[in-house]
Amino acid sequence: MASFMVSLLLLVLQTYAAPSELAQAGFSTAPDARDLGSVLPANASEEATSSPPPGTSKRTPHSIIIGVRKGGTRALLEMLDIHPEVAAAATEVHFFDWDENYAKGLEWYRDLMPYSYPHQITIEKTPGYFTSALAPERICSMNSSIKLLLILRDPAERVISDYTQVYFNRLENHKPVQAIENLLVRNGALNVRYKAIQRSLYDVHMRNWLRHFPLEQMHIVNGDALIHDPLPELQKVERFLNLPPRIVASNFYFNQTKGFYCIRSDGRERCLHESKGRPHPSVNGTVLQQLRSYLREHNQNFFRMVKRTFNWQ
Repeated sequence: MASFMVSLLLLVLQTYAAPSELAQAGFSTAPDARDLGSVLPANASEEATSSPPPGTSKRTPHSIIIGVRKGGTRALLEMLDIHPEVAAAATEVHFFDWDENYAKGLEWYRDLMPYSYPHQITIEKTPGYFTSALAPERICSMNSSIKLLLILRDPAERVISDYTQVYFNRLENHKPVQAIENLLVRNGALNVRYKAIQRSLYDVHMRNWLRHFPLEQMHIVNGDALIHDPLPELQKVERFLNLPPRIVASNFYFNQTKGFYCIRSDGRERCLHESKGRPHPSVNGTVLQQLRSYLREHNQNFFRMVKRTFNWQ
């Protein structure tokens, strides 16, 4: 009963509390810009409910954003959808990582893709693919030459975002919640079995992908850089996908109120919805240091694998 009352109180705080009250409850009031999953649906995915446009068809993806969860996959897809030669799937399909979907077959998968013209490329994103043991082999079986996009951010910050998403989902469903420290630490030691930590072991998951795809077929997007200065990262993706340069600086504007970049395209503006900016908890400094220390060796292994370094703490 006590835990339910705590959960209910936190739900009220989330819904009605002023920013100062949320801060007193241990949460930062700065929204997570990676929660751009709340922007309007991708332009190319807004299909007519009647007949498809003449000359279009549904095709399996030419490129897939394979992850990582809470790394900025939705932001990347929405920003790429600015490009006139990109047709973006509207939803996460979970074809290659969910057995029940994979069993439905490739035609089922193709039917979930947007209609596209011959000069366009189709892109879908499902963040769960990166950490799936089966997804690399299954994607390779479909198309061994497909181009893969992986967007990553500081793995420790990704853990906190992962926790925050689950935290608020549980609140909204009236389920009990725990402080992040209770999940990160068990019996005085870092709880390395915690799923959020497991998802941030980038080297472990990358090793599985490199068994099926050469590094040259995978482009890593710096998720931290994408949020703070999106254009350079998107220009790199254009080159990787052999797309003509069409995304320009005027496609983005910095929203002072929200504190991050939003999208401007075809006379429309798309941005993070107010209900989706999830405040992050403040994490005990000692616990955070434990987490970063544990991830450091995994990060170094990952850097060697991809022949590139990132400015992660």
